[in-house]
Amino acid sequence: MRSVYVSRLRLYLAILAIVLVIGMTGLITLEQFSPLDAFYFIIETVSTVGYGDLHPLTPAGKGLTIFIILGGVGCFVGVAVNTIEYMIDERERTRRLEKLNMIIGVFFSELGTKLLQKFGTADPAIEEIRTGLIVSNNWSDEDFSKTEIILKNHESRLDSRSVELEELYRLLANNKGLLLSLLENPQMIEHERFIPLLQAVFHLTEELMAREKLIGLPESDYAHLSGDMNRVYRLLITEWLTYMQYLKKHYPYLFSLAMRKNPFDRNASVVVQ
Repeated sequence: MRSVYVSRLRLYLAILAIVLVIGMTGLITLEQFSPLDAFYFIIETVSTVGYGDLHPLTPAGKGLTIFIILGGVGCFVGVAVNTIEYMIDERERTRRLEKLNMIIGVFFSELGTKLLQKFGTADPAIEEIRTGLIVSNNWSDEDFSKTEIILKNHESRLDSRSVELEELYRLLANNKGLLLSLLENPQMIEHERFIPLLQAVFHLTEELMAREKLIGLPESDYAHLSGDMNRVYRLLITEWLTYMQYLKKHYPYLFSLAMRKNPFDRNASVVVQ
C-alpha cells in the first residue's frame, strides 16, 4: 500500500512540476510577469485561492491560464489528498505493528525463548556467537546490525540426536494452539519475515507429532529432523534479535526483563542484582 501512495504522489508532483515550468515560462514571455509573480500566480491558481490581484491580459495568457487550471488544480488536490491518506495509513499501520509486536512478544515468552535455550545448548558452534548475543542496554542500532551480519554468516549445525526430542515434542505440542492462532492472525501479514518462522516451527511440530516414537530412528530420519531444526534455529535467532531491538527502542522495561532472560547468557537471571 505504501508503494501505491508513493507512486501516485510522484505522478502528481511530476505533472505539477511540468505545469509549473510551462506556466512560468509562458507567463514571463506572454504577460511579462516577473519570475516571482509568475510563480505566485500559478500557486494562487492551482490552490484555488484566486485573490485576483494578478490576471492575464492577452488571449494567449488566458489560454495558458486555462491549461494551468486544467493541469494543475486536480494534481494539487491529488497531492494534498494523497498526503493525508498516506499519513492516516501510516498511523494505522503503526498501531497494527504495535499490536503485532505484542503478539510476537507472547510467542517468545511462551515458546521462542525456550526453543532458543534448547537449540543454543545443542549448537556445537554456539561459542562463536555467544558473546555477540549478550545484548545490553548500551547497544546501538549499529550493534544490532553488526550482530545480524554475524548471525547470517553463522553456520547452524544442530544434530537432532543431541536434542532431547521427547522434551522438544512436549514443548511444541503444548504450544500448538498458540502457533495455530498466530498463523491465523490476519495482522501477521504485516510482518513478512515472521511468517516463515511460524511455518517452520509448525512444520517441526507436525514432524515430531507424526512419529510414533522419537528414539531409535534411522539415520536418514535424524538427518531430516536436523534439517527442520536448523531451519527453525536460523530464523528464530534472527527474529529474536529483531524483537530485542524493538523492545529497546519502544519498551525499556520489557527490554530489561528480556535481557535478564537472554537464552544465550549463562549468567542470565530474572532476579535483579
